[in-house]
Amino acid sequence: MSAAGVVSSCSCLRPGVWLLKPGMQKMSSFGFHTAARCAAKDYYEVLVLGGGTGGITMSARMKRRVGAGNVAVVEPSKTHYYQPLWTLVGGGAKQLATSARPTESVMPKGVEWIKSRVTALDPDKNCVWLENDIKISYKYLIIALGISLHYEKIKGLPEGFHHPKIGSNYSVHTVEKTWKALQDFKEGNAIFTFPNTPVKCAGAPQKIMYLSEAYWRKTGRRSKANIMFNTSLGVIFGVKKYADALLEIIKERNIAVNYKRNLVEVRADKQEAVFENLDKPGVTEVHQYEMLHVTPPMGPPDVLINSPVSDAIGWVDVDKETLQHKKYPNVFGIGDCTNLPTSKTAAAVAAQSGVLDKTISLVMKNQLPTKKYDGYTSCPLVTGYNKVILAEFDYDAQPLETFPIDQSKERVTMYHMKADMMPFLYWNALLKGYWGGPAPVRKLMHLGLK
Repeated sequence: MSAAGVVSSCSCLRPGVWLLKPGMQKMSSFGFHTAARCAAKDYYEVLVLGGGTGGITMSARMKRRVGAGNVAVVEPSKTHYYQPLWTLVGGGAKQLATSARPTESVMPKGVEWIKSRVTALDPDKNCVWLENDIKISYKYLIIALGISLHYEKIKGLPEGFHHPKIGSNYSVHTVEKTWKALQDFKEGNAIFTFPNTPVKCAGAPQKIMYLSEAYWRKTGRRSKANIMFNTSLGVIFGVKKYADALLEIIKERNIAVNYKRNLVEVRADKQEAVFENLDKPGVTEVHQYEMLHVTPPMGPPDVLINSPVSDAIGWVDVDKETLQHKKYPNVFGIGDCTNLPTSKTAAAVAAQSGVLDKTISLVMKNQLPTKKYDGYTSCPLVTGYNKVILAEFDYDAQPLETFPIDQSKERVTMYHMKADMMPFLYWNALLKGYWGGPAPVRKLMHLGLK
């Protein structure tokens, strides 16, 4: 499964159906491909790399800009996943099948699906290379290749997943193992990890912990569980308002948090997890576990490492306000593969797509981009089977909230928004390019636009 075929890990689409654009009303007329096709041409006006959230969304928008047949998406995966749902799949609240649809069904009609994998980018010659030495040229390039999972960077993985009592909500192959481990738990340590790398949605590694605690409380096993959150970070969450709320929940539910602990090895046959103390390099500690949830190390896709379009680490190097490449004016980036200094979530992609659409439209007219992305991202922090704290914030880690209420409070309404409303908006609005994330209600009210 390619990284591009998997969407961001947080169901973090900006809420507010009433704020959807009028174009949403037209979405029922937006048709679908009926079959995957190879590259029909060797040149496209707009070429999109990646068929995840950002890629499909931007291809729909670009199709309306330049017309059918002039846009192509390079994506090898046959299945498109709404990964934000996997938190609930791992917790037994949703079925895995509901998160998947055939890629052909989400590819906009008129957009060419190039069912291949990009192997090299040559922005100086306005072309990319695909498998089997196929060369595709472009006028404008949108890079939406997502993020790569690296279980192999933890000694003992991924082979350790063949053993019981270990799972991970970040992979289609292991998310159901999380639910199995949760159900089979009897007594002992339940350990949840956060790696020493950028990840999709910083709240996701905690969500399954809160769901597990709630499940064991419901089934009468909570007193036998020693729940531990071992995180490489020095804080529970990057935004203080929501961090304070989470710490209160952690205290109330008697959860142990160990900061600056990075998972480096899993001895699945012995049910042992080895963590490095990041404050004391080289010093490790071993914990026995009855259940282990692994959040894998992550990084840029291999094709972007040492690429002309990437920074020193391998992320696509774009302007943080316009999403235009800093060196190549006809190249743009969106989503998890970029070096935008904000959390990597589907909500961020939603907000970025509206800005990027405006940016490209002006570049096509030889005008300077004017619309600016403020770093908006969101993460519905699931704290139970009917509770969510809706975290929304900007580049400065300051709350940028949609509703005129205290969103740091656990709410049933926000849970139903995540579990039921967001999947509908994802499939029917965002992927069809009709939603760029509404402005927060408070901002509208401040402007007098009630």
